[in-house]
Formats: sequence, structure tokens, C-alpha cells
Amino acid sequence: MNPEMELMIMNIVVDSGSCRSYAMEAISHAKEKEFDKAEEALKNAESEILKAHHAQTDLIQKEAGGEKTDISLLLIHSQDHLMTAMLCKDLAKEFVELYKKL
Repeated sequence: MNPEMELMIMNIVVDSGSCRSYAMEAISHAKEKEFDKAEEALKNAESEILKAHHAQTDLIQKEAGGEKTDISLLLIHSQDHLMTAMLCKDLAKEFVELYKKL
């Protein structure tokens, strides 16, 4: 695997992890009725997941352009992190809304 590809994959892992952390932070703030802080954490989560998604899109575009992508455990791991973070972010939005109604 070339170093550029490895860096892109690691960025997906890091940015996805940041998204998940912000999403969990949003839920914690919502529990404490700190809704402004919860909304800010959700915005940060969205920003982080967009960075991860852009890196994934770059990988997909390169492969579509004929650049062979080696399937590695690291690539699979990054995709797992991305999908988990996306789900966590979406659920955090729902939790914040629920806490607002309580």
C-alpha cells in the first residue's frame, strides 16, 4: 500500500473517531439540559464526518479512475469506523431531540 493511500485511510479512522466522540459529547450535554452545547457538539460531529466522507470519496474516485485499490484490513477497519460514526451521529441527533422534549 502506498503512503498516500495509507494516510487517506488513517484520516478516515481519525475523523470518524472524532465524529463519534462529538456525538457522544452531544448526548452528555443533552442529558444535562445543555442544549446549546449539545447542538455545537453535533455541528462538530457533522464537520468531522464530512472530512471522513470526503476522504472515502477520494478513494472511490481514484478506483473508478482506474487506480487499483488494495483491500487491506486497515481499509476495512476505516470503513467500519466511518459507518459506525455515521450511525452514532444520527442517533445522537435523535437523543438530543428526545431530551429536549423531556
